[in-house]
Amino acid sequence: MEKMFTYEDYQSTAEWLLSHTKHRPQVAVICGSGLGGLADKVTQAQAFEYSEIPNFPQSTVPGHAGRLVFGFLNGRACVVMQGRFHFYEGYPLWKVTFPVRVFQLMGVDTLVVTNAAGGLNPKFEVGDIMLIRDHINMLGFSGQNPLRGPNDERFGPRFPAVSDAYDRNLRQKAHCAWKQMGEQRELQEGTYVMVGGPNFETIAECRLLLNLGADAVGMSTVPEVLVARHCGLRVFGFSLITNKVIMSYETVEKANHEEVLESGRKAAQKLEQFVSILMASIPPSDNAI
Repeated sequence: MEKMFTYEDYQSTAEWLLSHTKHRPQVAVICGSGLGGLADKVTQAQAFEYSEIPNFPQSTVPGHAGRLVFGFLNGRACVVMQGRFHFYEGYPLWKVTFPVRVFQLMGVDTLVVTNAAGGLNPKFEVGDIMLIRDHINMLGFSGQNPLRGPNDERFGPRFPAVSDAYDRNLRQKAHCAWKQMGEQRELQEGTYVMVGGPNFETIAECRLLLNLGADAVGMSTVPEVLVARHCGLRVFGFSLITNKVIMSYETVEKANHEEVLESGRKAAQKLEQFVSILMASIPPSDNAI
């Protein structure tokens, strides 16, 4: 079995990054499938391939570039993960979430998570953006949790509360930012459910997830959010609805990753503009110079 990362491993990666860039990010953004274009909006950008960063895992999924981009988004110092890691790639969850604790040690205080998700809520349309109000951690029900194992108090408590995982103030500000953009479709808000993947869900599974109270389904995000909340980061998240899940046995269409990436491309500009505007809503850092 692979040896879990120690506090010193996180520290050495954070120190390596701090010594290789002059940027001091306050906000970290994790880009979902096909949403890495946000990194192109970063000004004064400095990028590192994941392969050159000590201890960093590699991203193996189409639509995930595998680069860490430092710079400014709408004037806010940030670091953007162009490509994330997934449980279905074979990584243990403590590896999937490795970058989050590194960001915290670098001085980041806010994590923005984005993902491509299937719409369970019948009111959702492809191209909608859903603010994540809450999540259901299906992997957690089976004992798969990134916080499993020895707890390091330097990061956070053994039993962290996550009833307030997604920052209410930022969600309210997001609704204001959306109105500013003058979009025709309303900004959705709901519950994201994480499944393990890599297969898309069966019809019976989709019906079950809808009955459990989920509005959108995907294969990521929740592990990073749990680790971020454990170490005291403010979290804001949203899903791009890239496909409507199949709920009927009469339907002949099937979900596929190409459709997910294509929907992402179409909605990307709207999404990038939205995140940029939101950057101005994030409270200034306590340790800002």
